[in-house]
Amino acid sequence: MSLTFKKPKKSCNDKNCPFHGILSVRGRVFEGVVATSKMDKTAIIEREYLQFSPKFVRYEKRRGHIPAHNPPCINAKEGQHVKIVECRPLSKTVSFVIVEQLETK
Repeated sequence: MSLTFKKPKKSCNDKNCPFHGILSVRGRVFEGVVATSKMDKTAIIEREYLQFSPKFVRYEKRRGHIPAHNPPCINAKEGQHVKIVECRPLSKTVSFVIVEQLETK
């Protein structure tokens, strides 16, 4: 499976940008909503998923928060739907990077 994404219109000189820098992406791909983007070049992505509960034999909704690198060329804001991809660890907690902004439905 090849990972292909739309290249952003803006340009940046961030070395940790998968489009304009040297950061390679691999592994898992998630979609979610930007919960907060107050940190410098980092955003918290909130994603909902279903977890099976064997005791009640049904699924329950859960939420997870994933810190992701927010390159200046994408610059995602709070409330936007984004796609994130796994990359090498950029810091103690950040191992994902935002690669695409999705249109809200």
